[in-house]
Amino acid sequence: MESDLRRQLLAYRTLWPGEADVATEFIELLDDAQDPFVRARLAGHFTGSAWLVSREGGRVLLTHHRKLGRWLQLGGHADGDRDLALVALKEAEEESGLGGLTLAAPGILDLDRHWIPERGEVPGHWHYDARYAVRAGADEAFVVSEESLALAWLPIAELLDDPQLEPSMRRMAHKWLDRHQATSEPGNP
Repeated sequence: MESDLRRQLLAYRTLWPGEADVATEFIELLDDAQDPFVRARLAGHFTGSAWLVSREGGRVLLTHHRKLGRWLQLGGHADGDRDLALVALKEAEEESGLGGLTLAAPGILDLDRHWIPERGEVPGHWHYDARYAVRAGADEAFVVSEESLALAWLPIAELLDDPQLEPSMRRMAHKWLDRHQATSEPGNP
């Protein structure tokens, strides 16, 4: 799986040349001798997230994250799993209660390296988050997990300029719409 992740990271550098530096940081982490797929690596570790879009592709399911108190995409720690796309799918399913989720596009939609503040006995550390576009199945009735204060389906176009959202959330909204709006007609998944 690591070679597949390397291939995805190299493809990301080509697809998003303005973000080549962040992809290089992820490749350097991948090459680190200490296992970057486990959360015990406090210098930084991989996580997998899902930009979970509705079946028609016009809405995204966001979580009001309980620990961080912000609206974010669904996702979590790899916990040893080296297939970050599967981590994203698993986390999205666990955090939303939705079944039948599938990857909406091949490869990584977005990369984000962000700081997680100290919490309890866990010191502050870096998350290297690989984010994948995931599509919901026919049933979009979610269940709020204990990791969330709330979940909400939001129109992606309304996120583009929302100053209260994390910049990376707006960046994913732009990427999704740029890559998929032109090829998707209303009602056409």
